[in-house]
Amino acid sequence: MSGTQRAAFRPNWAARAGWSLLAVYCVYAAWSMDFTWARFVSGLHNGAMFLGSMFPPEFTRWRLLVNNLAETLQIAIIASGAGIALSLPFGLVCARNLMPAWATWPARAVIAVSRSFHPVIFAILFVKAVGFGPLAGILTLVVASIGFIGKLFAEAVEEISLKPVEACRAAGAPFLSVIIFAVLPQVLNRFIGFATYQFDANIRNSTMVGIVGAGGIGGTLFAAFQRFDYDFLAAILISIIALVMLGEYLASVVKAVFND
Repeated sequence: MSGTQRAAFRPNWAARAGWSLLAVYCVYAAWSMDFTWARFVSGLHNGAMFLGSMFPPEFTRWRLLVNNLAETLQIAIIASGAGIALSLPFGLVCARNLMPAWATWPARAVIAVSRSFHPVIFAILFVKAVGFGPLAGILTLVVASIGFIGKLFAEAVEEISLKPVEACRAAGAPFLSVIIFAVLPQVLNRFIGFATYQFDANIRNSTMVGIVGAGGIGGTLFAAFQRFDYDFLAAILISIIALVMLGEYLASVVKAVFND
């Protein structure tokens, strides 16, 4: 038996050098952004004072809260319905296993542009275009829905089995019948999952686009920040959490209906 023992794993000096460079860069980036321990401790103290000024929440202006939450929910519902309806044809046209390249690339470009910017940036553009109010918020979330669901739906369609599609085509079925009887049954459950998730996301986003004047409770939230009205701010945040939880419940109910 040999007296020498071989190491179970040979040292990878290139990987170690890479991790070391990454660690050095993280330290440099933290230093260049003025991230210091003293500043972090000071921030914790300021954060504790800020949270202390938020309690107890002030719900005496509940009518304003209810009206803003209702508008936020309306924006989310209308935008989700329109966005999901429009993303379905976009997703089908984007699917490379169903459509020719000259049709898929323009549709993919539209979806890519819709997904390129944060909803707040689109909200600023639509506020400039159609003015302040819920219409700008609705248009913003419709664009965001097309960018998200359209891409996921196209990928789901590209993963289907083509045997039912070929069978329908061999039987002389028109294109619409191929979509209804061979494609949609294979992706319907996933499409419902995407749609319910987007509805949930639109509720959250509809509370945010109002910060730039696109309707909803975001405008009231921003005004409370500006006035240092922190107890009312806490009431708004609690109301938004309740609204998001309601949206999750509604999404689970919709999924249960279609899955049963």
